[in-house]
Amino acid sequence: MFSELSLAPRYRLDDVSPWLKGIDPLRRYWICANGDPRAMRVLPGLSAQSVEAFKQAIWGFRSLTIGQELALPAGMSDRLTIYCVAENCYAIADSSTGAEVWHLFDAESLESLLLTAHPDWQCAPEHLNLGRSLLTAAWGQAAVPKAA
Repeated sequence: MFSELSLAPRYRLDDVSPWLKGIDPLRRYWICANGDPRAMRVLPGLSAQSVEAFKQAIWGFRSLTIGQELALPAGMSDRLTIYCVAENCYAIADSSTGAEVWHLFDAESLESLLLTAHPDWQCAPEHLNLGRSLLTAAWGQAAVPKAA
C-alpha cells in the first residue's frame, strides 16, 4: 500500500481546480473532492490548545516517513489522522460518505492547512458561513431565527 513513488493525483496549492472551499472557525477543512463543488467534504482540522502543542504537531508532521501515521487532536473531540503514503504524498481518511476515502495532499498544502491551528490564526470573514451551514443542515432549520 505504501510506495517510494506515487503517481496519484493529490491536492496542491498550485492546483488549477479550486479544491479548497475554506476553513471555518473550528478549523475544519472544507474541500471539493477532486475539485467538484457538488462533492463538498468537511475534514476535521488540527486543534492545538497551546503554542507548544501546535509546534509539536507541526514537528510530528514534518518527521513522518513513508508508512507512518500521525494522530492529532481535532475540534469537537475528533481526531485528525495523517498517513504518509509516499514521498510528498499524505492522506487524510474521510468516512462521511459511508465508505472510507483517502484525500491525498502534497506536503506544502497539508502543512498550510495545519498552520491554521496556530492560536493567532483567524478564518476569513466569508468562511464564517461554512460553519453556520453545517449547523443549519444538522438542525434542519435556519441557524438564526427570523424576528417576529
